[in-house]
Amino acid sequence: MNPPDLLLRLFGAAVRAADPRAVLARHLPERPRGRVLVLGVGKAAAPMAAAVEAAWPDAEGLVIAPHGAGLPLARIRLRFGAHPVPDAAGAAAAAEMLALCHGLTADDLVLFLVSGGGSSLATLPAPGLSLEDLIATNRALLASGAGIHAMNCIRKHLSAFSGGRLAAACAPARVVTLAISDVPGDDPEVIASGPTVADPTTFAEARALVAHHRMALPPAVTAHLERAEQESPKRLDNAEFRLIATPLMALEAMAAEARAQGVTPLILGDALEGEARHVGTALAGIARCAALHGHPLPRPCVLLSGGETTVTIAPGTDGRGGRSTETLLGMALALQGVPGAWALCADTDGIDGKSDAAGAWWGPGMDLSQGRNALATHRSYDVFEAAGTLIRTGPTLTNVNDVRAILLAGE
Repeated sequence: MNPPDLLLRLFGAAVRAADPRAVLARHLPERPRGRVLVLGVGKAAAPMAAAVEAAWPDAEGLVIAPHGAGLPLARIRLRFGAHPVPDAAGAAAAAEMLALCHGLTADDLVLFLVSGGGSSLATLPAPGLSLEDLIATNRALLASGAGIHAMNCIRKHLSAFSGGRLAAACAPARVVTLAISDVPGDDPEVIASGPTVADPTTFAEARALVAHHRMALPPAVTAHLERAEQESPKRLDNAEFRLIATPLMALEAMAAEARAQGVTPLILGDALEGEARHVGTALAGIARCAALHGHPLPRPCVLLSGGETTVTIAPGTDGRGGRSTETLLGMALALQGVPGAWALCADTDGIDGKSDAAGAWWGPGMDLSQGRNALATHRSYDVFEAAGTLIRTGPTLTNVNDVRAILLAGE
């Protein structure tokens, strides 16, 4: 098997490992004495709902998915919102979902299906804020270089939906959350900003993060954070959380596929964070050591990793690409001259940043003459588009974050 085909097979294995239609049913709780209300939000909302309907045909409720990421559902209503910048449709759907929670009893069960992207899809402004305020804030967050934990701390303190507020609205009903994790460390508080998870962060922390990252936020948002009213719930006695797919599970599936193809895998970690280009350079350094010294393992081998990098947008640039292609470009520049080195970086949701690609792959002989300039101007997408190595899957209807593979083929 040639190296590009092997890399693409590894990526396919990662996506399949997170397909809710294959993994969700075994995590369902017992049926309650009362009614079941199915709610959900995220990039995998539609297939998660379809998996519930397959197991419980009488299930009813409402889920919110990204525009264009739907599936036919029988009884569970499907609404759409925008990602990564929220829109009015998602806000209206979040308000509709909260309204469904009224009047539940202790005999009822709320099954909440959550996956990455939920923070944007169910952006419901806190009292006194507008959707435009939150859209402007979201753009500032995406351009700030802040990590996912920092972004979600701020988001949760501007929301009427996240940070445990949905579970609080469901009380006294029992809430069981089934989650597909897209965050480093699989922290329940961070996945989609934790609508059903008690939130330990505070308004004071949110203000400190805004100051640290020098974010210019709308005046209404700044005033809301200063007033610090309606703190997020710090305890939820009615809520239970279950992970059904994680980044590590995806990496383990990639490792199994590599072994099946006669290549030794090494998982470096599922929670690697940092500036995308720098993460790419660091991973390339590990691969160089393996290529030159056979450490941490000899050829043929593949180094696997996952996690969520960040891209700090330089002033005056408006390039195309996302975390994965920028990581790959930093990686490729550092791997030049290493014989038999190939690499892939892609997002398991099929969408890298705001581009139409999941990511890309790179191999020996590819033209990187414009690579350093492309990094400086955030035009990594253009480099791999010109090379014809972009990976276009369309929405995969799941999300366990970015995966990366550096293949050192046999000599």
